[in-house]
Amino acid sequence: MKQEFLEVGQITSTHGIMGEMRVQPWADSPEFLCRFDTLYVGPTHWPIKVERARVHKNMVILKLEGITDVPGAVAMRNQVLHVARKDVKLPEGHFFLADLQDLEVRDAHSGAVLGRIAEVLTPPANNVYVVRGGVRELLIPAVPDFVLETNVDEGYITVRLIEGM
Repeated sequence: MKQEFLEVGQITSTHGIMGEMRVQPWADSPEFLCRFDTLYVGPTHWPIKVERARVHKNMVILKLEGITDVPGAVAMRNQVLHVARKDVKLPEGHFFLADLQDLEVRDAHSGAVLGRIAEVLTPPANNVYVVRGGVRELLIPAVPDFVLETNVDEGYITVRLIEGM
């Protein structure tokens, strides 16, 4: 089931003396986080308005409504920030990494189920799907040479393995 709210980052520290906070973004780029007027905080998804946001050294400097000083910003430290899925428009053929969790992984050649996506690693070159639950753990690069089809709505991906995988 697709989640209504998606994690996009975590508040790591304060910035300055006016209640701004440094946020470690968990999206493809820090600019993504700067697009939202409302973010949702913590496991209860408490909504809070964004007064301003900007990118600074691969982090996001965020000013939230009602947070006006350092003690207020310190109180927000380590909070996980979310966006509402309905507020995000993805290009055709794109999907959220959170939606890949637990998708069934099928071999394109044999049709065999190889396991399920247990984790998505995000090294600099390309994402890597960690597949568990089959005969052995697989690490599959998320590139067109290996991933032939991603069908989030029906709950599977189809992959082409090479010898030695």
